This record gives sequence, C-alpha cells and structure tokens, in this order.
Amino acid sequence: MRILFLGDIVGTPGMTLVRKAVPKLRKHWQLDAVVVNAENAYHGSGLTPSLYRQLKEVGVDGITMGDHIYKKSDLIKILLETNCIVKPANYPDEAPGAALGILPIGSRGFLAIVSVMGRSFMRAVDCPFQAIDRVLAQIPTPVKCILVDVHAEATADKYLMFRYLDGRVSAVLGTHTHVATADEQISPQGTAFQCDVGMCGPHNGIIGRMTERVLSHAITFVPISFEVATGDVRLNGALLEVNEQTGKATSIKRVRLEDSQFAEDVTPPNLEEL
Repeated sequence: MRILFLGDIVGTPGMTLVRKAVPKLRKHWQLDAVVVNAENAYHGSGLTPSLYRQLKEVGVDGITMGDHIYKKSDLIKILLETNCIVKPANYPDEAPGAALGILPIGSRGFLAIVSVMGRSFMRAVDCPFQAIDRVLAQIPTPVKCILVDVHAEATADKYLMFRYLDGRVSAVLGTHTHVATADEQISPQGTAFQCDVGMCGPHNGIIGRMTERVLSHAITFVPISFEVATGDVRLNGALLEVNEQTGKATSIKRVRLEDSQFAEDVTPPNLEEL
C-alpha cells in the first residue's frame, strides 16, 4: 500500500496547493491512500465543513487533527457523522469525534488512522500511551496497516511514542511544529518514523504566519492576530510503502514540493527524484 501523509495544511495557500497537488500525485505516483493533517486549514486555525468537503472531493481519504480541532464549531456535526476525521485519542470520551478511523482502500483492504497529542508545552490531555493502547485494541485483526499522527511540540514526545509503538503500527509521523525534520527511518521491527513531516502552506513567514505580526507580538506583548503568510508555498509530507499483509513499512521518503511543480503544464516529479 502506497500512502501519502501531508503535514499541517495552513490557510488558503495550503488548501489551494493541496487541492491542486493531490489529484496529480494520486495519478502520477499511483497512490492508494492520502491522509492529511487539516487542523490549520481555515485561516490557520480549525477546519470547516466546506473545507472538509473540498479535501474529500480532490481525493483525500483521511484527516487527522490536533489542538485546533474545535476552533470551528460547525465541524462538530461532521465529526459526529464520520470516522474519516479523527480527534486526538487522548481527548476525553465526551469530546466529539472518533478516536479511530478505518478507511477502505479499494483492493488494498483497509488503513487505520489514529492521532494522539503530546503533553509537553501543550494543553492538559490524558496519557497518550494509555490512549493509544485503548485504540489499538479496537482495530480488527484483519486491518494491518496503521498510521499514527503524533501531534506534539516536543521531539522527545514523538520519539517516545515511536519507540513505544515500534513493531505494533506501520508508521508514527509527527505534526504540529510545521518544520520538517530530516530523520525519516524504518526500525528493524518495520515501523516508519519522521519526527515532523512539516507543513503545507507559505514558508515566507513564521511557521505559516506573517513575520511582521508575530515579531510585533514577541517584541511588544501587544495582542495581535497572526494572519496567514503568503509566498514560498510548499507541500511537505511523507510517502510510505507498507506491506498490507503484514502492516510493516518497507519505505519512507520525505516529500518537499513547491507550488510551481503543480502548474497545469508541469508533470510532478517521479518517485526516484524525491
């Protein structure tokens, strides 16, 4: 099973690029599944029903979220109706949404997606280790391919989850910091890992926000809205190959593509060029 996981979609620039890129990449790379983190899709914070539908229309199979999951309250109705969007599994049971998504992937079977949130420098949440154990116990035995999004600030939180789940899931991929790391790897037990896959959005700013506004707040402490930046829009993520019979990852590649690579008359790069 060939899976593309895209990091945090940031605002309109990120949404525009993802909507252009996913159909082309699905065809050109012969992708079986596309999963995205979309918690920053609406002006940098939250996801709306309209944006959810747009992602589904261009070929996104599953969506992970994070600490901004409830920023747009009209999404709650969608969260209660589908499990293709997953909330952090270590949120309370009473929090709206599914903690586990099991996505049908054509002849390849099924892909399970789970999200957990870190606890360092983040809002108080339940234990991610206990939460992930509860969710994994709910996955039917025939479902072998399991992707876990660790939405965390600290690299240690992400590495700890990788080691905790080593050999039990197909991939542990980090989101939230918006900065891609160069540590992609596959353990001897067959679990792929990248500490943070980066973001899909404008890199001409501060992790997707306008530099001047973030600097102003940092220097003066005066509250100001952090508007989404523009320019240098890139697509960041990880491309996985997973054996659907065993659930073991056989390949992981960092994905870093620029907006210009998805112009109408341009063919996306081949896998060998990554």
